[in-house]
Amino acid sequence: MSSEKKKILLSQGSGGKQSHDLIQDLFFNYFNNEILNEAGDSAIFKINSEYSAFTTDSYVVEPLFFPGGDIGKLAVFGTVNDLSVSGAIPRYLSVGFIIEEGLDFNILENVVISMAAAAKMANLRIVTGDTKVVNRGKCDKLFINTSGIGELQPKFTNISSGENIRAGDKILVNGFVGDHGMAVMSARNELKVRAEVKSDCAPLNGLIQQILNVSEDVKFMRDATRGGLATVLAEIAQTKNTGIDLFETKIPVRESVRGICEIFGFDPLYVANEGKLIIIVSGKDTEKVLETMRKNEFGKETQIIGEVVNNHPGKVILHTSIGGKHIVDILSGDQLPRIC
Repeated sequence: MSSEKKKILLSQGSGGKQSHDLIQDLFFNYFNNEILNEAGDSAIFKINSEYSAFTTDSYVVEPLFFPGGDIGKLAVFGTVNDLSVSGAIPRYLSVGFIIEEGLDFNILENVVISMAAAAKMANLRIVTGDTKVVNRGKCDKLFINTSGIGELQPKFTNISSGENIRAGDKILVNGFVGDHGMAVMSARNELKVRAEVKSDCAPLNGLIQQILNVSEDVKFMRDATRGGLATVLAEIAQTKNTGIDLFETKIPVRESVRGICEIFGFDPLYVANEGKLIIIVSGKDTEKVLETMRKNEFGKETQIIGEVVNNHPGKVILHTSIGGKHIVDILSGDQLPRIC
């Protein structure tokens, strides 16, 4: 089909295979350069012989406020986490607002107050920004873009690429998966669930710095946002042509989240998170990293959920709770749009 007849689909913003194909075939094709081609959560480069990390993200979540967070808090923490999983210390943030005419001023003010509190909590400063107001119906209330800059030590420059991953490395996650996506869906559809599900929206920079202080053998980190835990691991297995064994009984999922997923046909492993860190670390450092994480507010529920193996290169194999096995692939469609 010629490019003139193609249309952009909602599923191409899901963070799954269709997003990946769009990015590779269009953006990487035309913007091609060695920094972009690393395809990490942040761009890593040198300025005056010092390494820096730079990232940007846009937030279109609907509704603007949901259990456990709001679009402002999400915008700050999301960019903080993208810098942090690259091994960087977040320092500065820019904020761009696209506001629909007619938005209640109190709503915007509450979002800004939330962003200020989130920046203070994450120990960084919002130093520049932009504001645009568009006609009614040309924007759904409020969209926000944030960009961030962080300092990066040379010894951590390979973390975002995962190039040092080897068989025997262990895979950890810092708590329950699927909370954010189900919290947004419940709020959007005004679901009355017995146990309220709250977003896990949180800054991970403090936790990550504690991890890096006790281990210089962290091989890879990524926050499991769009596409969830499964997509992150499937991507790293395919990119590095290594096998991964994943153990279902070790992956923490709240019963309330599991229940909602079962009702609506979602798989919690593919549901978005906004405060979940996937970390791959050498076997020899696993226990001290696990101990460190569990002492942190955002890592109390950390579990070892899998291992890098030589078998089945390029594939993630889930060992199920009933003794079966199946391949975990990259998300192909879109489970839930506008969750971040």
